[in-house]
Amino acid sequence: MAGLNKVSVEDINVKGKKVLVRVDFNVPLKDGVITNDNRIQAALPTIKKLIADGGKVVLCSHLGKPKNGPEDKFSLAPAAARLAELVDTKVVFAKDDTVTGDNAKKAVAEMNEGEIVVLENTRFRGAEETKNGEDFAKELSELVDNEVFVMDAFGSAHRAHASTAGVTKFVKETAVGYLMQKEIQYLGNAVEVPVRPFVAILGGAKVADKLNVISNLLEKCDTLIIGGGMAYTFIKANGGSIGTSLVDDEKLEYCKEMLAKAEKLGKKILLPIDTAVTASFPDPIDAEIDIEIFASNEIPADKMGLDIGPKTQELFADAVKSAKTVVWNGPMGVFENPVLAKGTIAVAKALAETDATTIIGGGDSAAAVMQLGFADKMSHISTGGGASLEYLEGKVLPGVDVIADK
Repeated sequence: MAGLNKVSVEDINVKGKKVLVRVDFNVPLKDGVITNDNRIQAALPTIKKLIADGGKVVLCSHLGKPKNGPEDKFSLAPAAARLAELVDTKVVFAKDDTVTGDNAKKAVAEMNEGEIVVLENTRFRGAEETKNGEDFAKELSELVDNEVFVMDAFGSAHRAHASTAGVTKFVKETAVGYLMQKEIQYLGNAVEVPVRPFVAILGGAKVADKLNVISNLLEKCDTLIIGGGMAYTFIKANGGSIGTSLVDDEKLEYCKEMLAKAEKLGKKILLPIDTAVTASFPDPIDAEIDIEIFASNEIPADKMGLDIGPKTQELFADAVKSAKTVVWNGPMGVFENPVLAKGTIAVAKALAETDATTIIGGGDSAAAVMQLGFADKMSHISTGGGASLEYLEGKVLPGVDVIADK
């Protein structure tokens, strides 16, 4: 699935038609104010194309995880207001707790060509959205006269929800947007037809989250770098002493199998050789702490590893230098703490300085790269954490699968 052989917004004629676009406006909010509008910016090329082509553009998205039905703090109103500042056309927010109720119908009925209506948070419909309820999918489709659906929410493409997959059963035409195309082109090419040497870097806390990714990437990459909390289970599987560091004892056998698999395939797995340790996890997370550096397989019994050490930073940076393709998913340590962010900064810096194609799989590594100011030095930063992981696992994403093939 390296290339994306799907109908795209380039292939459809939307003049005078109503177009439902599933975007990913799941932006971080603090006291009702958007703290990072990256996801809205990422949707603009598709939105602007559909407006320019004379479509009546109806946008839908989820935001957060509302557990108790509609709540103001999960409203898409701030996202709609931000979008209005970024486009040269009329944007109407359809405040409607049922998403597709009278208010939404009225807003869509009054649209002119080249205008935008933003619907309320699709998750206000609860399980009807997340369990792919047919009635809700049908209501969304009827809102645009069952005409056109464009999927441009890569961050939600791994979910078969009413607004990402179910709706496609009822519309006449389906297509992917530019963001989906870009995501799959970068991730797909990296995994299926990488320019070698191909180095994959995995971090983050849990081995369990990345089990299938490790196995799949070992078959594709030349070198697999493992940092973050998940490294300690590998180090323990290798016979090392890891003190009170995070470990998943149920996955020790799996880690041994992966180390053996790498050897059999002639691939390199690089694990940390030194570690920044402290007596306990910082509380609060950004508290001032003192660290010591120990060999990764000789961590004292009463200490825990929370970041890669300076020798490891060098080792990992060297592996990146000679690479032609690098995919990175997950931080090297507790990067929210300035003292424990050094490993993640070192890896980000190494990626920023290389000529390789560098792809950051969303989530924490994307946040780290942005916070540390390296975003413009990367070839591609994915907008989807979970979706990019599942894609790297080799899974078919439901939100891509349902779109018509060319």
